[in-house]
Formats: sequence, C-alpha cells, structure tokens
Amino acid sequence: MSQQGPLDTLIDLAREGRDKAALGLAQARQGEQQGVAQVETLKRYRQEYAERLQRAMQEGIDPASMHNYQHFLRSLDEAMNRAQQALVQQRQQVTRSQQQWQGEQRKLSSYDTLASRRAEQAQRVIQRQELRHSDELTQQALLRRQTHHPLHGGH
Repeated sequence: MSQQGPLDTLIDLAREGRDKAALGLAQARQGEQQGVAQVETLKRYRQEYAERLQRAMQEGIDPASMHNYQHFLRSLDEAMNRAQQALVQQRQQVTRSQQQWQGEQRKLSSYDTLASRRAEQAQRVIQRQELRHSDELTQQALLRRQTHHPLHGGH
C-alpha cells in the first residue's frame, strides 16, 4: 500500500489543480459574457444617439449642439473600441483557461489510469496467490487421499 500513498497524493493535487483551473475558466467565461454585454450596450446607445442626431439635424440644429453630438459620438466610438479590445483579450483569456483546464484534466486522467493499472496489477497478484494457495490445498488433499487409500496395485 505504500506505493499507493504518493500516487494518491498526486491524484489529489491534480484534482485540486483541475478544479482550480475550472474555476478560472468559469471566471474567464463570465468576464467574456460581461464584455459582450458591454459592447452590445455601447452599440445600442451609440445607435440611439446617432438617431437623435439625425432627428435634430432634420429639425435644425445649431453648430454648438452639432459639435457636442459629434464629440459625444466620437467618445462612444472610442469606448466601443476599448470594450471590443478588452473583449478580444478576455476571449484569449478564455482560450488560455480552457487549455489550462484541459491540461489539468489530462494530468488527472493519466494519474487515474496509472492508479487503475496498479490496482489491476495488485488484483492479478492476489488472484495468482489465491490460485497457488488453492492448488496447494488441492495437492495436499490429493496426497492425503493417496496415503490413506493407496492404489490397488500391489496387494
């Protein structure tokens, strides 16, 4: 059983690593969803504001108000660009987190496979020992029967 101790420790550590990576992946995906929502909100807000500018231009607008509308639209465009760049980075983080989780899962699977092989090997050893013991008992019983009941050959 002493051979199982270190392997069990490795399995526990790999399981913890996988779980930690899963948590990181969940957080990265949540950040991605928030980024998507932020980009969509900014796009809708910009569209609404651009429509307001169109209506104001149709109704007649003074140059100062026109400048303010345009300045605000540029600010929204810049905010959208920043949000889209952050979303790209967040998606890269999701990819890295997925790869890390997959690596941790592969490590755990490898240890589990090794543990299964060791358990199967130990089971085969036990089965061989039981078979040998059974064979010995059968052999001893046969010998006892032969010594108590000799064959009919000589008398």
